[in-house]
Amino acid sequence: MKPDNPANMLKISIIIPVYNEAGQINKLLDWLKKFTAEDTQTDILVVDGGSTDSTAEEVKSAGVRIIQSPKKGRAAQMNFGVRESTGDVIYFLHADTFPPENITTSIRSALNAGKESGCSRLRFDEQSWVMKFYAWFTRFDLLPFRFGDQGLFVKRDVFVALNGFREELVVMEDNEMIRLLRKRGSFVILPDYVTTSARKYRENGFLRLQVIFSIIFALHYAGASQQMLVRFYKDVIKGSKI
Repeated sequence: MKPDNPANMLKISIIIPVYNEAGQINKLLDWLKKFTAEDTQTDILVVDGGSTDSTAEEVKSAGVRIIQSPKKGRAAQMNFGVRESTGDVIYFLHADTFPPENITTSIRSALNAGKESGCSRLRFDEQSWVMKFYAWFTRFDLLPFRFGDQGLFVKRDVFVALNGFREELVVMEDNEMIRLLRKRGSFVILPDYVTTSARKYRENGFLRLQVIFSIIFALHYAGASQQMLVRFYKDVIKGSKI
């Protein structure tokens, strides 16, 4: 990294909210450590929501810091992680999403260009045409295509100014945050790709799950209550952890 790049002086904290991710989280941490181990300006923080499996043991074995959130729920866990982190920039990452090796370089380049936040394009670990079709749309800066499994970076001061994730939102918390970030006019879609698991699609059916997500998106912005959305989510989606 060039020392005359101001963004290179900013520390990036990678925050990963987890709940019962044994067997998955260690794969992600091994991947992240490959390209962050010697980067003194990047650290990793796992925020557990009360896992009942061996998630915590796997994180500790990987030599990564893990903290227990006072509240379960991705929004609460991510907010707690920000409070306990030291980064100037926060990078939120799902436990089953693998960023490219150059992600910190891409983030710093975007910051140096004046951007405050952004995410990557998306690929699934599933080669079916329908999943490639869904992923293709993530290149467009449109709110219906923006969710947390694309990785989200944001400057700490911007995140704090927006009061963090809305903890009353059990679903759609990531989309709501991105909506606010986009309104500031400095949100960017990075040219690289993250690879995320299609396990939920495989369990629920590729077309069926996409229709469900579209319904939840529409109901949320039509004013449906979280109670209704959560009940609907649990009733129709197999393997739900909320």
